[in-house]
Amino acid sequence: MKRRSTNPASDAGDPPRFYRPVIWTVSVTRLSRLLHDITPEFDTRARIENIHLGFEEAVTTLRGRLQHEHCDVLIAAGSNGAYLKNRLDTPVVLVRPDGFDLMAALAQAHRVSPQIGVLTHQTEVPAFDDFQKRFGLDIAQRAFVTAEDARVQVRELVAHGCKAIVGTGLAADLAEQAGVAGILLYSADTIRQAFESALEIARAVGSAADTQAPGRRAGGRGIGARYALDDLVGDSEPMRQMRRTMLSFAPSDRTVLVTGETGTGKELVAQALHAASPRRKGPFVAVNCGAIAESLLESELFGYEEGAFTGSRRGGRTGLIETAHGGTLFLDEIGEMPLPLQTRLLRALEEREVLRVGASRPVPIDVRVIAATHGDLEQMTAAGRFRRDLYYRLNVLRLNLPALAGRGADIEQLAAHFLASALGKGAAGFDESALRVLRAHPWPGNVRELRNLVERVAVYCEDRRAPIDTALLRRAAPELFGMSASVSTPPSPPTRARRGRTDAADLQRALERAGGDRRIAAQLLGISRTTLWRRLAALGR
Repeated sequence: MKRRSTNPASDAGDPPRFYRPVIWTVSVTRLSRLLHDITPEFDTRARIENIHLGFEEAVTTLRGRLQHEHCDVLIAAGSNGAYLKNRLDTPVVLVRPDGFDLMAALAQAHRVSPQIGVLTHQTEVPAFDDFQKRFGLDIAQRAFVTAEDARVQVRELVAHGCKAIVGTGLAADLAEQAGVAGILLYSADTIRQAFESALEIARAVGSAADTQAPGRRAGGRGIGARYALDDLVGDSEPMRQMRRTMLSFAPSDRTVLVTGETGTGKELVAQALHAASPRRKGPFVAVNCGAIAESLLESELFGYEEGAFTGSRRGGRTGLIETAHGGTLFLDEIGEMPLPLQTRLLRALEEREVLRVGASRPVPIDVRVIAATHGDLEQMTAAGRFRRDLYYRLNVLRLNLPALAGRGADIEQLAAHFLASALGKGAAGFDESALRVLRAHPWPGNVRELRNLVERVAVYCEDRRAPIDTALLRRAAPELFGMSASVSTPPSPPTRARRGRTDAADLQRALERAGGDRRIAAQLLGISRTTLWRRLAALGR
């Protein structure tokens, strides 16, 4: 469904092709190695530089560089991240460990010592008490503010008998200097989530910059929008009907709720609606409510005044809703917005004004809202997980995107388009036997899965002039043959219940093929890691 840019740096969730964000990671501890290892996964989506500095030395260096260089977002962690956030105007995304990091780190520490020390920055983590009681672990918790505090706490933990200390990069380094095992609390997935959050913030920064400099806008697509209606690939009846609906929705200023399965192209549709609307000359600001950490989401959406909270930037900050003034605000994964923020969002939409965190006077806004979700908001409202009044406020115009399984006639056209984007227009394409395999696959990841798979096939293709047959397809994408019961005739479009069962089976097969590595499994399925975690959680795994 999505017509992809020929620019390899362009991707579904990235800033516009005319704007490639700049992200600097800043760390002085062993976390630097982990950041450096993950960077190649994102270096086609942003210009990333790893800076091996910390605290005052980092602040001095960064201030000097920022006078003549541009950086959208910084990524840092722990006490170093808090130090930078209090002293620099550039947004800082903090790497925040989650429960999975905690479990993995404690398991590693328990193999070293029955007595475990946990040392985190500023606040203790309540979850450790639950782990200690549930698994009978001997855990001593400590928190620190300064580097000297951390040294004192490490000495106390060692004196307490802890032979393994779990914590931030600084804590782990100090532990090893004290002669005990230092175990980093952060995981690769946590680093990836920080990069995703940084990209979301950078996209908003880029959209705001475009508002100030419309000359940077891509012709005919609106500020911050990469796609227009003619970028929707496919001539099946569901696609023709969707285009007709979009043409009728575009001139209106009313809120649109876009629904559809993961990978169907909800953001593409939102951008196309913006580009076809009277607001096309205004900004298009996209916010993934599920990708930005809950602790950051309020200040990112509504902005804040100087001094509103510890770590707030001097001069305050404009929120993403304000940034979209005069244009379109796209709220992706709206169902994952926390309930307290749903209340604030409803008020902002009803009153057409935003109250920044720490402010007493609201700021008028003029935005059109497009919201999107892969979930069933009606069920969520019935379960008390989504405000009913906000649901009614969003559900004015409804656009349901068809799953790829119901668009079998478009698969050949989409596959050819993605292959031409990857190999050039002279590529021979797929032969009929390979196309039968593609048509037979259920595509649980929808268009995103198809695009990722075709790009993988392109890597295996040695001669772009030779048609891609089943032999090449089997080498590049063996899961197509393991998951398809038959390649002779395409299956009928699955019902919602059948699709859920297929997803569960596909998840299991993908995890087995990936040897349990969830990052690789997500790539095989053509879905994001966030979506994979969500589906596994729904299955109780």
